[in-house]
Amino acid sequence: MIVFYDDAQARRFEPFATTRPLSEMRAGALLVRERWQLVLGASSTGFVSASHLDGFAEFDAPPVITDEVPAGSWLVNTRALPVIHTAPTGDALLIGDRVAAVRLAAPVPLSVLRDGQTDLASLTTCTTPVAVEGRWLAEVWDLIGSLVDQLGSDIPRLAQRWSLEALPQTAAPVVFGQHAIYVESGATIEPLSVFDVSAGPVLVRRGATVQAFTRVVGPCYVGVDSTVTTDRVAASSIGDVCRVHGELSTSILIGHANKGHDGFVGHSILGRWANLGAGTITSNLKNTYGPVALWTPSGVRDTGMQFLGTLFGDHAKAGIGLRLTTGCVIGAGANVFDAMPPKAVAPFSWGGGAPYTTFAVEKFLDTASRMMARRHVDLGADARAWWQQLHATGIADQRWPRS
Repeated sequence: MIVFYDDAQARRFEPFATTRPLSEMRAGALLVRERWQLVLGASSTGFVSASHLDGFAEFDAPPVITDEVPAGSWLVNTRALPVIHTAPTGDALLIGDRVAAVRLAAPVPLSVLRDGQTDLASLTTCTTPVAVEGRWLAEVWDLIGSLVDQLGSDIPRLAQRWSLEALPQTAAPVVFGQHAIYVESGATIEPLSVFDVSAGPVLVRRGATVQAFTRVVGPCYVGVDSTVTTDRVAASSIGDVCRVHGELSTSILIGHANKGHDGFVGHSILGRWANLGAGTITSNLKNTYGPVALWTPSGVRDTGMQFLGTLFGDHAKAGIGLRLTTGCVIGAGANVFDAMPPKAVAPFSWGGGAPYTTFAVEKFLDTASRMMARRHVDLGADARAWWQQLHATGIADQRWPRS
């Protein structure tokens, strides 16, 4: 059994921490939860994060822990990303010089973990932790900064785990480069598609489609039932049930997100159920070629990254022709349709120009319900009630600028 723990730093990974635990973020080819399940060979039973996420429920994600973490459970820091390998032995795992996961000898009350301040090292009596290969996420932008390396590591290991054979170089698509292309049974690779695996491998999952006249540049992961079409898709991790049209570079789509039209998106993250209108374009490089600054809950900070686009929260919507400057943050549930929004847009904002009004909660819920129904997902009564609470929390969050 695995329980996922968001420490205080993970709870500041906005705009995503408003609506989801870090275990349900995509890091490399997999959700953080999926990665640890493979490494530990165990199922997930729950998560511990900020109290506003107590009602989080999504597909096969485990629920919040409400009482205590049972003895015998693995307790995992969600900012730790182990390399996919066979399950390690031992009761404490180190990545670098920090404890990333512990197997609990005794139950741990929820109160010990609730504020995110507990170091997992304090919860183990193991004197010889086992070192495992991996990395830590220090900031939300590390998901992008480490993406290329993470995909290059993940894809061949996942192919081995899932017993996928590399596509022959003589297959119908045009292939450049020396790395492998893995195509799961049930995927569709149309003729006249191009795979450039000069810089890394490609993995296309079951039910996914790579349409003709698409150039897929590795390392790249295309998730279950997703479609990529008619442009260059490079060094990206595309989750399940996504639509990608137009140029996409070094970006993450958590899942069920739509970039259905032309427009460049680079070094960006699209939350679940995000939708980009036709012609939405992100800038990912400043005219000065200097490091990108980004809004965070502790103020605008220098990321040290030369390339960084936009972080779109869950259910964020961008109108047609939107132009986003380098290092933008669009809060969860925001629906904006002006020419160029400010660099930080608060959750559940609405409008065609700043200062924005509030996206009315019933209108937001109706929009979310209609979008989800198009992917055969129901926004049930419990989910509607939880999103109503999140809406109230989001519009009251004074950390965000209100332009």
